[in-house]
Amino acid sequence: MIEIPFAKLHGAENDFLLTWGDEVPPLDLPEVTRRICARTTGVGADGWMLLWREIGGLRSRLFNADGSEPEISGNGTRCAAAFALLKSQTKASEVVINTAAGKKKLRLIERERNRFLFEMEMGVPKLEELHARLNLAGRDWDATLLNVGNPQCALFVSAVPDDWRVAATQAEALPQFPQRSNVSIVRVVNRHRVQAFFYERGAGETRSSGTGSTGAAAAAILRGEADSPVEVETPAGSLHLRWDDSVYLTGPAELVCEGRYFLDL
Repeated sequence: MIEIPFAKLHGAENDFLLTWGDEVPPLDLPEVTRRICARTTGVGADGWMLLWREIGGLRSRLFNADGSEPEISGNGTRCAAAFALLKSQTKASEVVINTAAGKKKLRLIERERNRFLFEMEMGVPKLEELHARLNLAGRDWDATLLNVGNPQCALFVSAVPDDWRVAATQAEALPQFPQRSNVSIVRVVNRHRVQAFFYERGAGETRSSGTGSTGAAAAAILRGEADSPVEVETPAGSLHLRWDDSVYLTGPAELVCEGRYFLDL
């Protein structure tokens, strides 16, 4: 039996397990992820992230609950920054994390014991198609396709339909997304507020998404339907985006528990 230490954190109810990479022996990491993230037989989480200390910051490697390896998670990276500050004895106000989507800087705005609020630089979104017509759930949808470090498909609606999950599931696996796509259902409330629901590749429906919120708000701005700053209303509460020289997303991260997972191979 192998014991794997972990800390469980969530960023706006998007939950992750964090482990120092040098505390994990050589293993089939995707298989371990599927086991440790299982909601009934494991600890339960949307993903598992390994972290390594490096000069000038940290390096991360993220796995979705299904064992796939995405480029980045916005909420997960905030959790990683909180984990790093919890495990260090410093009072640093900035954390730098090297992800598969590049180097990300996070600025600590406030902290109350195990609760943190960070502003994270997300980078400049790459627009792929402003108005894509996608046939989903038996009808056409107006979508904006972009990349915010990972692929995003933002489906714009005037009212959130009951079958949005069916449409999102189909959109994730469309042929034009060979690596699959994260999907958001976006309703513009006003020039500075959007409502969004998320279906993430490798995790399914989540109550919030950092990169999904970035994609939803950035897409609304690119379409001329919103202006920076934008509040993104998710089922788990609001995240806040501003787009200046780069895109910055502000949201929480909170430590839930720590423990050891017993892996029986």
